[in-house]
Amino acid sequence: MLKITEINRTRNTATLKLEGRVGGDWISEVKNMCEKILSEGIDLALDLADVSFIERKAIPFFGELRRREVVFFNCSPFLCEQLKGVLK
Repeated sequence: MLKITEINRTRNTATLKLEGRVGGDWISEVKNMCEKILSEGIDLALDLADVSFIERKAIPFFGELRRREVVFFNCSPFLCEQLKGVLK
């Protein structure tokens, strides 16, 4: 299960907090929320402090977000290892 909360929004930026596991049907939920914000021309940041795991099939999506200059913060050492290729 994954909880997605918009914790901050200004005119130019939005921050989403993810809590739980990023996997299964939740990957498309995260994609939809991120795409909605990015399509509005708003800068996006993801707070990953409470993410316990990211399924392998979601890693390319995080890579795409990174290429679109989405900021990831509060990554645990475990998540940093999972996203090693993406966060460079």
